[in-house]
Amino acid sequence: MVEDLGGEGRPWPAAGPGLWSRVVEQLGTALMVVDPAGRILAVNPETERLLDRPAHAMRGMDAHELLHRDPDGGTLPRKQCALLQSLAAGVAARGEGDSYLRGDGRLVTISWSASPLLADGSLEGLVLLFTDVQGDHGARRERAAYTSALEDLNERLTLVAEITDVLGQTLETDEALARLGRLLVPRLADWAAVDFRTGSGQVHRVTVSGPTGREAKLEGGRERLPEPAEADGSPLVQVLNGGSPVLWHEQDDTQRRDTRTYDTQAGALSGSPLAALHNDFLRTVHATSFITVPLGSRRPVTGALTLVRTDAAHPFDTADLGVVSDIGRRVGLVVDNARRYGRQRAVAEAMQRNLLAPLPQPGRLRLAARYQPAPVGSQVGGDWYDAFELKDGALALVIGDVVGHDLTAAAGMAQLHGILRSLAWDRSEPPGAVVDRLDDAMPAITTVPMATLVLARIEGDPHTGPWTLRWTSAGHPPPLLLVPGGQARYLEAGQGLVLGAPPTAGAGRPNASLPLPPGSTLLLYTDGLIEIPGSDLDSGLVLLRQHALALAEAPLDTLCDELLARMPPGSTDDVALLALRLPTP
Repeated sequence: MVEDLGGEGRPWPAAGPGLWSRVVEQLGTALMVVDPAGRILAVNPETERLLDRPAHAMRGMDAHELLHRDPDGGTLPRKQCALLQSLAAGVAARGEGDSYLRGDGRLVTISWSASPLLADGSLEGLVLLFTDVQGDHGARRERAAYTSALEDLNERLTLVAEITDVLGQTLETDEALARLGRLLVPRLADWAAVDFRTGSGQVHRVTVSGPTGREAKLEGGRERLPEPAEADGSPLVQVLNGGSPVLWHEQDDTQRRDTRTYDTQAGALSGSPLAALHNDFLRTVHATSFITVPLGSRRPVTGALTLVRTDAAHPFDTADLGVVSDIGRRVGLVVDNARRYGRQRAVAEAMQRNLLAPLPQPGRLRLAARYQPAPVGSQVGGDWYDAFELKDGALALVIGDVVGHDLTAAAGMAQLHGILRSLAWDRSEPPGAVVDRLDDAMPAITTVPMATLVLARIEGDPHTGPWTLRWTSAGHPPPLLLVPGGQARYLEAGQGLVLGAPPTAGAGRPNASLPLPPGSTLLLYTDGLIEIPGSDLDSGLVLLRQHALALAEAPLDTLCDELLARMPPGSTDDVALLALRLPTP
């Protein structure tokens, strides 16, 4: 019994001659046994295949004389045979690069490993295992090529996924295209250009990226897009007119059917100025291979993406064409979304600004206001301010914020703006009562689900005073009062629930009142002014108070402008700001 203890410590049954015979017969490596004189005793089928010799023709032959040759096919002296030296010494040995003569007369380069056969300390021969070096290297090359192809595929898929993720983070077209250029060059191409179709029938080259970044000197070109019926061999024109993606390189003549078709070397073009513009770009960057694909998948296409390589040894291939076509579809979707967003944003901002009525200037009271839209790439919200004189002579001040950041929020702001004016105009009651009625009316006659606001009344003679502030807050940030002498405090009284929250039975909204000293300044604002990225609103309130105190003596317009300028950047919300200053005695 052979004591071959496995993982469980059990001995295997004794292996009979039949088992070892099957192992040798089925071994995928060539095996040869020679006696102490170097004569061949046995070979397996893999040896027969590798040497193209039958076993019976090799048995009993001197292995060195029969097989071993120098690289030119000549006889090799026995004293130079490492295998015979191993046999004479009775030791194991290895060899690399020996030439063996096949039965068909060809030489095969082998690597080999020899082990002595011993019985009771006596040498009975050698066991030789050998492989075809060239075949083995070929297999390794195939495996390496396969691995490289998998890595290349993974890189392409990773690039497409990264582009999708990065472009999805912005709704601003220029920023999206700048990010696209940084991703494509130099990972996939040496140059990248994007052309957009415009509403006037022109094509605008909006961005060009090269080895050193954006190349503004190659951007900005505009030419008319020829009609589909106008023959034009330019790949750019073909793609923009709804044609298929184009793959081209210097050795490819498929784009050169006649003197009017595209030819980067000779510059033979159709009469299209757009084709000439594109051809000049390709010659300028020394293109040896390029791909042009449409942006988007709908007709008409949004534009075209052109990628260029300048190394003739590494042209684009059909796999690249598939990847770039996928990228073009995704970029087109981002651009279309950005354009729709831009149109919606422009409408919302225009609506918002047009509904912000001119400020009154009653008596010696001074008012200033600012509306700052959210940064480009963010949605316009429903922030607004208002100031108007009431029938009883008081001055109403309003600051509000409709929940949401879109055209619907802007429309809701317009609804609340109008309704609140109507409810407050002829009433001398406290602000809380007016807002209670607004809260009751809101679900019935507006589309606004929820909003915050502060409604205030400034009572007193607009020329001489004295003045009293009465206000209520529906979940809005507190007003900030600046008093001469370097004092500033938030007016946190009068706080109630946001508009749209379930009311408490029998409870009206709270009101608060406060005498206003001459020369004081009152600031009403929306939360976009106090939002600090990565921090809480309390920190924003502290910062606003510090800046306001530092600007307390500045003219009112300067105060508003500087407050907007000094708050930390990064907020994605719009801002409304309303300031009132009382005269000094």
